[in-house]
Amino acid sequence: MEVFTILLFLIVSYVKSVKIEKSIIYVAYDQQSKLFHLTTTSVSNWAAEATFRNDVNQTGWAYLDIETNPALDNDVQAYAAGLAEGQLTQELISLHWRNIAYTCPEPYTPFCQRLRHFLTQNLNWVRSQTDTHQNDQYWEQVKLFYMQTAGLQDGYFNNPKAPHMDIDIFGLYVLQLGDDLQDLELVLNKPKTTRVTGSGSCSALIKVLPGNGDLYVSHVTWSSYNTMLRILKKYSFPYRVSSTSSDRVPATTMTFSSYPGYLWSSDDFYQLDSGLVSLETTIGNSNTDRWKYVTFQSVLEGIRSQVANRLAVTGEQWATTFSNFNSGTYNNEWLIVDYKLFERGMNSLKPGTLTVLEQIPGMIVFNDSTSVLVQQGYFPSYNVAYFPEVFNASGGPESVKKYGDWFSYDGTPRAKIFKRDHVKVGDLKSMQKLMRYNDFQHDPLSQCNCTPPYSAENAISSRCDLNPADGKYPFGALDHRADGGLDMKLTSLELFHKGMSFIAISSPTYDQQVPFQWSKSNFSIKESPRFGHPDLFKFPTMFFNGSAPLKSYPIEE
Repeated sequence: MEVFTILLFLIVSYVKSVKIEKSIIYVAYDQQSKLFHLTTTSVSNWAAEATFRNDVNQTGWAYLDIETNPALDNDVQAYAAGLAEGQLTQELISLHWRNIAYTCPEPYTPFCQRLRHFLTQNLNWVRSQTDTHQNDQYWEQVKLFYMQTAGLQDGYFNNPKAPHMDIDIFGLYVLQLGDDLQDLELVLNKPKTTRVTGSGSCSALIKVLPGNGDLYVSHVTWSSYNTMLRILKKYSFPYRVSSTSSDRVPATTMTFSSYPGYLWSSDDFYQLDSGLVSLETTIGNSNTDRWKYVTFQSVLEGIRSQVANRLAVTGEQWATTFSNFNSGTYNNEWLIVDYKLFERGMNSLKPGTLTVLEQIPGMIVFNDSTSVLVQQGYFPSYNVAYFPEVFNASGGPESVKKYGDWFSYDGTPRAKIFKRDHVKVGDLKSMQKLMRYNDFQHDPLSQCNCTPPYSAENAISSRCDLNPADGKYPFGALDHRADGGLDMKLTSLELFHKGMSFIAISSPTYDQQVPFQWSKSNFSIKESPRFGHPDLFKFPTMFFNGSAPLKSYPIEE
């Protein structure tokens, strides 16, 4: 049976497998035989050490911490990290794959044939670039992403309990594509796509307290509820900038929210030991003429974000690095905050504190947006382009003409709510309250030309499951769906400097609404798989820094 393989870079001919019952695993590497060995016992020739705990039923999150050995080559570190993650998180990967159920079984449909051909061309092109530019910093980090992916798949498939029928190699690679796939469906003319008209994807807010008393960065992931199997991760990979250099990458450690089988965030929300925080919200592209710029000679979005995370020291460097080889898929507005430039009580914010970047097919625009942050005291982000040239090129004016100001940057409900309520933020508790806000039945800014006359989409943290199934809505985003804000992540100057810590809550918002519960919803398992999910999502606020155990955070006291 033919399968779609991603083994572009092979550095191991055999991996010994062991039964893993503990939450700590070591990957040993024999430099003579070039063999890896998985063990639960600490070893001197370790290539990677990983700690994992599944607390999904207790806190809404699983937890994963991976560290690699700086004495070893980049390739060995990357592969060992993936090997450990694939082995430890195999069960969650299998469950998550069943929930998102993106399969292309043989015989391939015409669309799957086109997708397979596109990805094969893309992978072959990436390999040619890494082979040609072996001492190039950018292509070294691209290669290491694929090395880690190869380790992930080997760690997964070498687990003797692995239910191989649940996932194939095509599927495991597709997990790395994330929302790139939604755009590839449009580019490659899938007959029925998963895109919903106007569907929002994430809310984000950068907030400066009065007198520059603090700088808060927060993100709420909006997505389908079948994706609520989540992992908080810490990666400590002391890579060199290239295979011939002794210099380390600027960011060797990152903490972030993620999913089983993903080697990046996908939300995206990263804290980096370079002093940067990078996050994004999806803006999308509705101008079909721009899909012509999507070609296989590009680097997909999730990989570019990880390369930029590792190599950048400033927001401008992050944006410049990310701009290389734009895929035109998973099009987002990125916010890059540089905590190195912020001090409490400073007279004014320093240039470069905030960099904003927007990507659509064939176009990337970015600039230092610190002045906007100074003038307004906040910078909001949601699913509408901020830069006029991006808004116009991506089809924004046409959407406004068809549906109204809901599709405009200043007129959409989230823009109005952020503008009205950001002034109420004075501490972490009030910031979390704003990011979890949804009072759609009573807030006039949540109203729409609908029946009933409001939608739970029109909030900072969406709850489309609460829209009545028999309601009448002008476009799909406002409708009854198993979709909404899944979480909240929030950091501050103090939290960031405590090992890149952040607070996180995994649940659709229940502040003003009833908690989400699968057994009380009208969503069938067929339309909304939920394997491995808790039934009730009413979890507390948690503190995470990667090294310490997950623990509740006293913000709710």
